[in-house]
Amino acid sequence: MQALITGGTGLLGRELLAHLRDAVVLSRDPARCSGTRGVGRALRWDPAAEPAPLEGLQGIDVVFNLAGESVAEGRWTEEKKRRIRDSRVMGTRNLVAGLRALGRPPAVFVSASAVGYYGDRGDEELDETSTGGRGFLAEVCAEWEREALAAEALGIRVVCVRIGIVLAQGGGALARMLTPFKLGAGGRLGSGKQWMPWIHLDDVVGVLVHASRTAAVRGAINAVSPHPVTNAEFTRALGHAVHRPAFLPVPKTALRIAFGELSEVLLASQRVLPRVAERTGYTFKHPALDRALVAVMAAPDRTAA
Repeated sequence: MQALITGGTGLLGRELLAHLRDAVVLSRDPARCSGTRGVGRALRWDPAAEPAPLEGLQGIDVVFNLAGESVAEGRWTEEKKRRIRDSRVMGTRNLVAGLRALGRPPAVFVSASAVGYYGDRGDEELDETSTGGRGFLAEVCAEWEREALAAEALGIRVVCVRIGIVLAQGGGALARMLTPFKLGAGGRLGSGKQWMPWIHLDDVVGVLVHASRTAAVRGAINAVSPHPVTNAEFTRALGHAVHRPAFLPVPKTALRIAFGELSEVLLASQRVLPRVAERTGYTFKHPALDRALVAVMAAPDRTAA
């Protein structure tokens, strides 16, 4: 299986590459990919500005589209929000434009999305059949998926992987959470009642690979643990994992001052379940939060070169 990846220098891309062989990587900075495990060729591509290069797409069997501006880094200025949207929506549109120009398109297109698709939904149980929500990220995810699903017209099986809060050593959301916890200053966010759809990095990669190889998977698939927890439960588990107290709550007002519009994401409640993954035979490696955190803490830094 000849694979192509966009977003190969990110946390998910680097881990996925370690499970592939001689993959083609499209990147704005191909030099960063050179020598990375799993990379066969790295080609320059600006996803928001031009169609994907045909030389990279020829002979590809499966595409993993993981590129996107980080949502969690920096305040959401209008310029930041433009980059978040364009890197996903325009990037996917330009990737599909490249596929459209091929004589033989790939069989499978696996495109990242996020649980932000569902918006803030309280205690409602959400699966892949649930409607989209409201808000900036929900709108971006809906547009992102719509651009990916356009590839179905080319006879390609398309899967949109709605990824939850990724737990990994040295990267992702957990890296930002750990510092205050290790200093004994960790605590719930707001009321702590909001649901957190978390997933271990190993299982994100597992779901991506499962989606690429399982013909029954098409459309949306949630990449989240089968056991979502509230923020208060997550806080207690993380404090226990790092052997530190977790009793200093962060009020909503403080979050809004510190993070601006991004605070809405931190306080959103999404009780998301991976029903498609389970129904199509995926077995989670880290289904329970406490053991998943232990595994993360014992793992090497996944972001190390």
